[in-house]
Amino acid sequence: MAEQHLTESSASDSGQVSESQIAVHWREEGYYFPSARFIGQANASDPGIFDRFSEERFPECFKEYADLLSWDAYWHTTLDTSNPPFWKWFVGGRLNASYNCVDRHLEHSRNKAAIIWVPEPEEESTQAITYQELYRRVNEFAAVLRDFCGLKTGDRVTFHMPMIPELPVAMLACARLGVIHSEVFGGFSGAACGDRIADSGSRILVTVDGYYRNGDLIDHKVKADEALEAAAKFGQEVDKVLVFKRHPGQYASQTPMVEGRDFFVDDIIGDYRNKIVEPISMPAEAPLFLMYTSGTTGRPKGCQHSTGGYLSYVTGTAKYYQDIHPEDTYWCAADIGWITGHSYIVYGPLSLGTTTVMYEGVPTYPDPGRPWRIAERLGVNIFHTAPTTIRMLRKLGPDEPAKYNYHFKHMTTVGEPIEPEVWRWYHEAVGKGEAVIVDTWWQTENGGFLGSTLPAVHPMKPGSCGPSVLGIFPVIYDEERKEVPAGSGRAGNICIRNPWPGIFQTIWGQPERFVQTYYEKYCADKDSKDWRDWPYLAGDGALQAADGYYRILGRIDDVINVAGHRLGTKELESAALTVNEISEAAAVPVIDELRGRAVEMYVSLKPGLSPSEDIQQKVVEAIDREIGKIARPKSVWIVADMPKTRSGKIMRRVIAGISNFADVGDVTTLANPEIVEDIRHYVQSEKVQRGEEPRPLTPEEEEEIKAFGKAE
Repeated sequence: MAEQHLTESSASDSGQVSESQIAVHWREEGYYFPSARFIGQANASDPGIFDRFSEERFPECFKEYADLLSWDAYWHTTLDTSNPPFWKWFVGGRLNASYNCVDRHLEHSRNKAAIIWVPEPEEESTQAITYQELYRRVNEFAAVLRDFCGLKTGDRVTFHMPMIPELPVAMLACARLGVIHSEVFGGFSGAACGDRIADSGSRILVTVDGYYRNGDLIDHKVKADEALEAAAKFGQEVDKVLVFKRHPGQYASQTPMVEGRDFFVDDIIGDYRNKIVEPISMPAEAPLFLMYTSGTTGRPKGCQHSTGGYLSYVTGTAKYYQDIHPEDTYWCAADIGWITGHSYIVYGPLSLGTTTVMYEGVPTYPDPGRPWRIAERLGVNIFHTAPTTIRMLRKLGPDEPAKYNYHFKHMTTVGEPIEPEVWRWYHEAVGKGEAVIVDTWWQTENGGFLGSTLPAVHPMKPGSCGPSVLGIFPVIYDEERKEVPAGSGRAGNICIRNPWPGIFQTIWGQPERFVQTYYEKYCADKDSKDWRDWPYLAGDGALQAADGYYRILGRIDDVINVAGHRLGTKELESAALTVNEISEAAAVPVIDELRGRAVEMYVSLKPGLSPSEDIQQKVVEAIDREIGKIARPKSVWIVADMPKTRSGKIMRRVIAGISNFADVGDVTTLANPEIVEDIRHYVQSEKVQRGEEPRPLTPEEEEEIKAFGKAE
């Protein structure tokens, strides 16, 4: 495909970029094609599948996904639209998610590994948990929850757990009972966990004494006391805290157990050995779990996912888009504390009866060759991770993949747009030029993929997630609800015109917020019961190329408005990453007297390189070349590292605060909070030397800077 460069003049029909559009200057990349070998074995290689999932066949097309499950009772209504936008899928149907992920595989696969767990310390033994063993563990823990904790269908339980096998066991035990689980990412603080306990109304907390990260045994139980204290401030009392031990017979925490409240699972589970808990047949629309979105302000936002619709959607997308077969060894190197882990470590892969790999620790510990050693040793053939991790592995171990004899047939990227330069390294170095890549776009609220190439049918294009997935019908609107056409070179707000089975049902306890946040902006008629009048606002900026492929430009909140040109952060960062010396980049807005807002770039270098004015100039030139002078950064700051969350995402709001001499907010939950003061001292002292004296921000400016990147 010929390269097309979207210049400033092509960013709008008139040459002027409207406030309602995001200017796009990103170059379209060429295609990469799947191999004949991959196509020959793929679950979906017949283009006729697009007819089966066409809009004319909506919503009945999703019967194909639902039929991958075992149902206790068939549904009478595929999609109930009687109370929009609170859609109900497969109404009248009954099933159990735990049964679908465990029990139904016992007849043919009881001795096959369901979960392979790799501890972070390399000298520790890997655990292979067969489907039979998983069945035993899930039943025993379900008995603990029911008989020891007194839980019943509809109750909520909060987990604050890292990547240990007890987490999926606990999830499936809850699903067996119809108890709603809410997992809080292990890296979050006790206070954040407490907020979520209170919001969900949980009376049981399940946790662990400790876990390994970067070679250290972290005291995790200490967070339980903090969580209960925080929950109590909201009037929510917790009856019992169940504590798993990371090492049997040893206690990994310095925090004392509270008598009558805290219980070691090791001590009580013996009373429930070999207990069988029959799976409760649940209505398809019954809630399965809550997943709280991160980075929000105010009351937590608990996304409520259903049983039948959600499980159908993750099973179908895992089969067709991840190309998971029962005989595959599949490794999603995400964390179960995020929606990716729920959908594509636990529920999707186990529903399909495959072997799913879990890794406890940091992918670069003890060195950046660790993932490839794991892949080689376990025979992993499907690999799934985030651009954050890919960039880190590219930075610290660009040549490591070549040292190991593993072969992936398929690789996924998830969580944020991936820059073309990073995509090419992933394809050539990690995938060894053999693996097909799906660059997936979706969110916590969505349950499963919304945008991706169908791997055996569509060619890949770096920087683009591809078309919409089966049964999903997007539209890009500007602020006035005018449709932005494909191939126009203009961007807007991407929406999904139709409901789908994986969509979350509501925000737990906040139905008004659900409607206001996701549907109010573009709703054509609030009295209508026609789904066509209720497009879902994803909150991302995007454009559609002439070939139908979508490019996601990042959160609408993360657009920087420079002299009326709305520039997406991903585009700016991708341009910086074309400079060979740069390993990571982050673009932030800075208040500018002349242009309103200007861009500042933060970059970190590949190992062994030293900061220089030459490298800074290369970044400026790359942005000039790739985007245009309108986007030229006011400053390029070379920093030793970026402030990052425990999951590895760059906290742009922190560096935006530094650039604007503003409050950076809470940094205690960062993986590297110490870096913030180093960056602040370097950047702000340089600015003062240049005569850029800080001026007081207006309340509106302060709020804007604080909100920048909040979706992270």
